[in-house]
Amino acid sequence: MRERVTLRDVAHVAAVSAKTVSRVVNGDAHVTPATRARVQQAIADLGFQPNLVARSLRVGRADVVGLVVESLADPFFARLTSAVEQAAHERGLAVMVSSVGNREPERESVIVESLLVRQVAGLIVAPMAQSHAYLAGTGRRTPIVFIDRLPEGLVSDAVLVDDLAAGEMATRHLLDHGHRRVAFLGSELRNPTTRLRLAGYRRALATHGLADEESLVAVGAGTAAEARAAAEQLLAAPQPPTAIFSSNMRCSLGLVPLLHGRGRTDVAVVSFDDFAMADSLVPAVTVLDHDPEVIGRAAAERLFRRLDDLDAPPETVTVPVRLVPRGSGELRPDDREVVPDHDRPQDRLQDMARHGGEGRTSTMTSLNAQEGAR
Repeated sequence: MRERVTLRDVAHVAAVSAKTVSRVVNGDAHVTPATRARVQQAIADLGFQPNLVARSLRVGRADVVGLVVESLADPFFARLTSAVEQAAHERGLAVMVSSVGNREPERESVIVESLLVRQVAGLIVAPMAQSHAYLAGTGRRTPIVFIDRLPEGLVSDAVLVDDLAAGEMATRHLLDHGHRRVAFLGSELRNPTTRLRLAGYRRALATHGLADEESLVAVGAGTAAEARAAAEQLLAAPQPPTAIFSSNMRCSLGLVPLLHGRGRTDVAVVSFDDFAMADSLVPAVTVLDHDPEVIGRAAAERLFRRLDDLDAPPETVTVPVRLVPRGSGELRPDDREVVPDHDRPQDRLQDMARHGGEGRTSTMTSLNAQEGAR
C-alpha cells in the first residue's frame, strides 16, 4: 500500500521549506510566482492531499461552489453574484465568494488555488490574470466556468458577451445619428474586453469610411477618476469629439458626472453597462445592457451541467447585448447646446434628491458609490 505523501515530501521535491509549502497550500500571497509554481508542480506530481482537503472531503465537497469576481463593490458583479447564489440555492449548494480587486490581477491565481485546495465542487471565475496556464496540466478535475472573457492559455467552459459586436453596435449608433468625431473611452488594453470593444469601435468607423484617429482613443483608465481626467483631455482638444462611446461602467461613472457637472448636454454618449440613475439624468444615458443576472444564472447552469458530465467537451455560451436608447446616444451634432448655469441638470437632480424619492440619495453620490470595473 502506498504511503501517505507528507508536507515534508513536497518540500523535499520542490526544494523549499515545509513552511513554504504550507503557505502555498493556504493561499498565502507572500510567495514568489516561481516558488509557488514549483510547489504546485510537486503537489501535482506526488498527489499530495493536505489535511484541509481531507476535512473538506469528510464534510462533502459537493455542497459548495466557488465564485471569483473582480469586486463586489461593482454593481455588475454584485448582481451577478446574487444570480449565482440563487441558482446554487435552488440546487442545494452554497457559494463561497472571493474578490480579486481591479488593480491586483496577480491575486487571482492565489485565490483560485485556495478555493481548489478547499475542494469546492466547481468554480465560476471572472478572469483578470494575463494567463491561466497555472491551471493547465495539473490533472485536476474541478470544473471551472469563466465569465465575461475567455481564459488565456486554457480551454474551458465560458459565458461571454460578444464584445466586438457590442463595440461596433455602440459606435454605429452614434455614427448613424450624424456624428463623425466619435471618441472611445476605455480601461487598460491588457483587458481583453477593452481590446475587443475597441476593435468593434474601429470596425464601425471603417464601415463608415472614417479614419481611426489616435487622438480620439483614450484608454488606460483604471478608476472613475482616471476616466474623468481622460474625458477632460478629450473635451479640451482643439477638435473635440461630438460623441463618446464609454466602454465600461467605471469609465461612465467618470464621464457622465463630468458632462452633467458642466452642463454639457451637447455631447452624445453611449455607455457599455447600465448603472443606477442612468435613466433619471437629463438627457438619460443610452446604454448597452447585458444583464448580469442572465450571465450569472447562465454560468451557474453551465457549471451544473459540467458537474453532471465531466467528460463533455467545453462549451461557450454567448449572452446577447441590447442597446437601450434613452436620449444621450440620440443627440445629433446639430443639436449641440450647452445648458445655462441656472438650468443645469445636476441642479434639478440635486433638488430632487433633497426633496426625497423612494430609496434615492444624492445622484452624484449614487454615481460615485458605483465605481467598480468592468
